[in-house]
Amino acid sequence: MDAPHLPEPCAEKRVRIIGTEPVESYTVYIIEVTVGDHRWTVKHRYSDFHDLHEKLTAEKKIDKHLLPPKKIIGKNSKSLVEKRQKELEVYLQMLLSRFPASTPKVLSTFLLFHLYEINGIAAALAEELFHKGEQLLAAGEVFLLRPLQLYAVTQQLKLAKPTCANGDAKADLGHILDFTCHLKYLKIPGMKAAVGTSNIEEQSLPFDLSIFKSLLQIEISDCDAGQINGLPSLKPTLATLSIHLSASSMKEILVPEASEFAEWEPEGVDTESPVTAIIPLWKMLTTLDMSRNFIRCIDESVKLIPEVEFLDLSYNELSLVENLQHLYNLVHLDLSFNKLTVLEGVHTKLGNIKTLNLSGNQLETLSGLSKLYSLVNLDLSSNRLAQLDEIKNIGTLPCLEKLSLADNPMCIIPDYRTKVLAQFCDRASEVCLDGTTTTEKELDTVEVLKAIQKAKEAKDRMANNEKKFFLGVNRPKP
Repeated sequence: MDAPHLPEPCAEKRVRIIGTEPVESYTVYIIEVTVGDHRWTVKHRYSDFHDLHEKLTAEKKIDKHLLPPKKIIGKNSKSLVEKRQKELEVYLQMLLSRFPASTPKVLSTFLLFHLYEINGIAAALAEELFHKGEQLLAAGEVFLLRPLQLYAVTQQLKLAKPTCANGDAKADLGHILDFTCHLKYLKIPGMKAAVGTSNIEEQSLPFDLSIFKSLLQIEISDCDAGQINGLPSLKPTLATLSIHLSASSMKEILVPEASEFAEWEPEGVDTESPVTAIIPLWKMLTTLDMSRNFIRCIDESVKLIPEVEFLDLSYNELSLVENLQHLYNLVHLDLSFNKLTVLEGVHTKLGNIKTLNLSGNQLETLSGLSKLYSLVNLDLSSNRLAQLDEIKNIGTLPCLEKLSLADNPMCIIPDYRTKVLAQFCDRASEVCLDGTTTTEKELDTVEVLKAIQKAKEAKDRMANNEKKFFLGVNRPKP
C-alpha cells in the first residue's frame, strides 16, 4: 500500500477525541488530528484544555464560555467523562473552524502542528533559526534537518502567498532561506517507520536541496533516491557527499538527470557519437561515501567525479572492480563487505591508490594486486585466502607498510606470521602485519626461513641443471 502524500498547507483540518485514559486522579483525552490524508494523536488532560482556553481568550478574544466548565464533584465518573469528551471535541473543531487560514501558535502547539503539519513545521523551524541561526552558522557545526522539515519548506515555497502569512515575523520563511544560503554542513536523517504518533512516512516525501547555496558537506541516510531533488545544484561548492541506505545505483545520485536523456557525456569529453546531454562535473567533490547502500556495480557515472580522492563503497553488493580508471586522483578506496571474488587487472584502474580496504569479501587469490606500486595500507581480513603462496603477489610491493590478513583460513597455519613476513624479503621489518609491529624474534625467524628458501632454490637449480646435462648426454645423435 502506498503511503499517503503529506497534504498541502491549505488541506482541511479535523479533530476528534477517540478515547480516554485514566491516570491516577484525572483523565487523559486521546485526540486524533487529521490534515488531508495524514493523522496523528495527541494526549491532554482537562487542565491542558483550560490553559489553552485562557491563552486564547487573552490573545484572540474568543468567548470564554466556549470551553465546557470544570467539574469538582464526580469529575471522573464515566458519564461525565463521556459527556466532556464530546464537548471538548466540539470545542476543538470550533476553534479550527474559527481560524481556517492561520492557526494561532498556542493552538498549533496544543495539537502538535509544529511536529506534523506543514505550516506548523515551517513556522517552528523559522522561529528556531530567527533566534539561533547566526550562532549556528558562526559555530560551523553540522545542522540536522529531517526530510519532513525539508518537505514542509519545499511545499511552502511553491505557494503564491507571503512568506509570513500568519503575521508573526519570527515565523517568516525568509529566516530559513537566509540560513540555508549560508549553511556549510548538513545532515538529513530519514526513517523507515512512521513519524511519531502519525501515519506520515518520510520516504514518501520529496524535498528540494536547491535552497542550499554554500554547502561543503552533506550526509543523507534512510531516504529514497527518488525523493531527493536538487542535488546537482550543490555541485559548485560540495566537497563531501555521503549517502547511506538510500540508493540502488551510483548513477541515480551522481547524475539523476540522466533518466531524462537517451545518451549523455560529462562536460569536457571529446566524442564523435551523438549525445543528447552534456552533464556538468562535480568539480569540487573530493570525498564520496556511498557505503551501506544497495549498489551492484560501479557504473559510468564516476566519470563525473574526477577530483574524488576518498571513495567508500563498503557494505554494498559489488562483484567487480570497474570504471575506477576515470578517478585519476583516487588515493583511498574502501570496497569492504561486498561480493568481490577476483581482482584481475585491478592495477589498471587503481594506479595511484595508497589505502585499499578489501575486507569482508570472497577473495581466494591476490593475483590482481601485484602492480599496485603506490599501495601503503592493505586490508584483506575476513576473506577466503588459504594459500601462503598468494602473499607472493604483494610481497614485492615497494611501499606496503600495513597489511591485515586476520580471519582468513591461512591464519591457522603454524608460524603464519613469520611465513607471511618472509614473503617480503628485505622489507619484512617495515611491514606491520595484523596491527602488530614485527618483533626482532620474528625477524630472526624470517632470516632463517629466507636462508632455507635460498638453499632450496639453489638445490632446485642444481637439480635442474643436472637434469638438463643428463638429457643432453643421453640425447641420441642424428
